[in-house]
Amino acid sequence: MPDRPSSDFHDDSASPPNPEPSAETTRPVTPGLPPPEPRLGVGGSGSAEPGWFSGGESPSPEQGAGPSAGSPAADHTEVVNLAELRARTGAGPARPIPPGSPRRWDTRPPGAHSGPPSPQHSGPLAASPSPQQPESPPPAHQSGPPPGPQPAQSPPPQPTPPPARAEAPGKRRPAESATHWNDDAPPAGGWAGAGGFAESAPANWNYVDNIRSSELVSTRKIPPERGWRHVVLKATGGLINLGQSPDERRQAELEAKVCSLLRGHFKIGVLGKGGTGKTTIAVGVGSVFAKLRTDDRVVAIDADTSFGKLGSRIDPKASGSYWELAADRQLFTFADVRARVGSNAVGLFVLAGESATARRRVLDAQIYREATARLDNHFTMSIVDCGSTMDAQITQAVLSDVDALIVVSSPWLDGASSAGQILEWLANYGYTGLLHRTVVVLNDSDGHAQKRTRQVLADRFSSHGQKVIELPFDAHLRPGGVIDVYNELDAITQRRLLEIAAAIAEHFASTTDAPRERR
Repeated sequence: MPDRPSSDFHDDSASPPNPEPSAETTRPVTPGLPPPEPRLGVGGSGSAEPGWFSGGESPSPEQGAGPSAGSPAADHTEVVNLAELRARTGAGPARPIPPGSPRRWDTRPPGAHSGPPSPQHSGPLAASPSPQQPESPPPAHQSGPPPGPQPAQSPPPQPTPPPARAEAPGKRRPAESATHWNDDAPPAGGWAGAGGFAESAPANWNYVDNIRSSELVSTRKIPPERGWRHVVLKATGGLINLGQSPDERRQAELEAKVCSLLRGHFKIGVLGKGGTGKTTIAVGVGSVFAKLRTDDRVVAIDADTSFGKLGSRIDPKASGSYWELAADRQLFTFADVRARVGSNAVGLFVLAGESATARRRVLDAQIYREATARLDNHFTMSIVDCGSTMDAQITQAVLSDVDALIVVSSPWLDGASSAGQILEWLANYGYTGLLHRTVVVLNDSDGHAQKRTRQVLADRFSSHGQKVIELPFDAHLRPGGVIDVYNELDAITQRRLLEIAAAIAEHFASTTDAPRERR
């Protein structure tokens, strides 16, 4: 075999990456046959190079090896002007890439590197080279095409393009910026390998909601304070803690209601027929609020003009009166007011009524408003013990100033009828809002009422929307004198007083921000 000139061979390893092709490239022709039309093959990297087979693949054995080196066919070549080809196909001039620069990732989607030319072009120049990748001349040792016609090859299957998404009329998608080969910053979402980009969804993780204290921290049982559970806790030295009983948990819920948030001032009026125990209820409920609400000051006010006994049930030594409190203009601090009122062991203060019989002063609405205005500067809650006459001037002043009511009824006919008349009077004279914030107390003051009678009365009062609470007979309340709720009264009596206070406290949030007149 004759030796070929050294210029006919091309060393791929010695050439720099992506060399700039020359303006003219030669290709073999066969003597005696018309020169073949130039064809372009599409390489795997997106560059277009002249050749007889797509993708730069070698011909199959059935197609033949083509003319060998040194044959007459190898001595004749055809000059192909790449600049003319680029001008005809609209590819533009090749973009030079400096030697040694790294190759960029291909931004075309997968599957766009190979395949037959687009059917919309015809002729030998259908496949146009990529405008970004420069062409490289074919290696000199590549064999030429075999003589004769070539068998047609079926194109590889193409992926089905996704259907076009319809856009709303009047809205156009913004033009996407073209991707340049020499951009150093990667596209949004990062590179997805050699085929294209990876579509990344926005992160939607919420770590805080997945961390629950109930799953990580064991439930702490509150130690019981009474009953057999308390005995077991003490007998085992605190090793066995069974937690609170249902009764203790119920009491904790009621106490939490009593201690709920209170803004401004809150006044409670106590109404009922004489002898039903309204003064006792006022002292008991006031003592519960004073015991549990340690951050607030609670005062009980005697507004009964018929020789009220509220002062004697709280502090018999209380010497202040409405007229002294209203006439004193130097009440700037709580210490100044403290000298005008009395108090009991749990911190319930009291403004006593007029007890003298000689030269008796009658309480009127103006003195009541002036005295209570002084108390409002230093006390958060007030319990007003009213008289039994609804048409009295002082009773009208109390009703226009209170936020909730406690109507006391006995389990007998006369006491229940009096309580029903009070509720009906409130409805007829425009106090419907106050009527909805009223609690009815059935006080069994002698312990002789039948259970059926109490149940019938409770059903009658509750049918109109009022909450009804039964207060059982307690022997410690019978003799009179100072009432010590937490040291003398029975546990069931303490619980009923706590339930009354919790029922009143449910209206804290609905009344403190509203106007005080007829709330």
